[in-house]
Amino acid sequence: MSGMNRSSRASNVFFTFLGAAAVGLVIAVLALVGVFDQTERVITEAPRVAAGIPVSDPGTASGSVADIYAETAPGVAFIQAGSGGSGSGFLLDGQGHVVTNQHVVDGATSFTVRLGEEGDELPAELIGSDASTDLAVLEIDPKKVSGETKPLELASSAALRPGDAAIAIGSPFGLSGTVTTGIISALDREITAPNSFQISGVLQTDAAINPGNSGGPLLDGQGRVIGVNSQIASSSRQSSGVGFAVPVDTVKQIVPQLLEGGEIERAYLGVSSTEDPEAEGAVVAAITSGGPAASSDLRPGDRITDVDGRSIRRPEDLSSAVLLHEPGDTVELTVERDGEQRTIEVRLGTRPNKLEQG
Repeated sequence: MSGMNRSSRASNVFFTFLGAAAVGLVIAVLALVGVFDQTERVITEAPRVAAGIPVSDPGTASGSVADIYAETAPGVAFIQAGSGGSGSGFLLDGQGHVVTNQHVVDGATSFTVRLGEEGDELPAELIGSDASTDLAVLEIDPKKVSGETKPLELASSAALRPGDAAIAIGSPFGLSGTVTTGIISALDREITAPNSFQISGVLQTDAAINPGNSGGPLLDGQGRVIGVNSQIASSSRQSSGVGFAVPVDTVKQIVPQLLEGGEIERAYLGVSSTEDPEAEGAVVAAITSGGPAASSDLRPGDRITDVDGRSIRRPEDLSSAVLLHEPGDTVELTVERDGEQRTIEVRLGTRPNKLEQG
């Protein structure tokens, strides 16, 4: 997918970790083994923020962090996935649905959920998961949930701006009920999903997030969920003040589909792209053999500047533009090749479950 082959900067190397153990998912270059987190990634460039950051009124706290914690912590879950993996989550509704990360539950066949620090360990069933957004839904018996335990309220991530309050609650290193605070550091980041595709629109925060926080809620100053904590960037396997959360607007889009039990299908172009430092657009680096673009006139080196009238300034824009469509749609690409502009039509396919590297 676009953006996966960016030029590296040797002075800007981070280790990006998924924050909870994901049994059987080891995709790092360096295999550092931790108690709560065995999933690591290396990125050569910190995710960038896209132009056009949405502006809104700053989030204002309705109470102190202590008040927000007292109200929301009972609905935050400690999740045990199989015999080794653990992470966090939160109660979504009165039907016993708990949202977490896909990489928290990946590879496990049995699950338990404990809501709050005083809750009982309850058996849970995996309802659905989506590796492309790193989201999953577990279900517990709602009759066994205390009547005083309330689902967390969902906000919107569209109106956030850098500097807004951010509060993380979860189970870093297995320490359930841990709260950390900070701000939204940046918007519209792009991180790598467990299946190697890209997750766009990601929130960056300096609220301390460590292994075990994965799947837990990132809250605003009113105690509403604005994101699901998913990854950290660090060179030491500990929080460096650079954490990433899947935005709650993505949760609102994906979770209902998981609850319906349907297969989530996404449009797929079948190219990887990179930036041209001297011009806007997404430069085709490689075309996937057998993919939709392989049967078109698109070639490596083409610079895509427009998709169906939507301007493409960087590779991330190409990913977003493709995902606005459905599999089977025909899109019109405006490309520049050898100084000449041309139009190429491509019939989009269905994204595979995992991006094949190489």
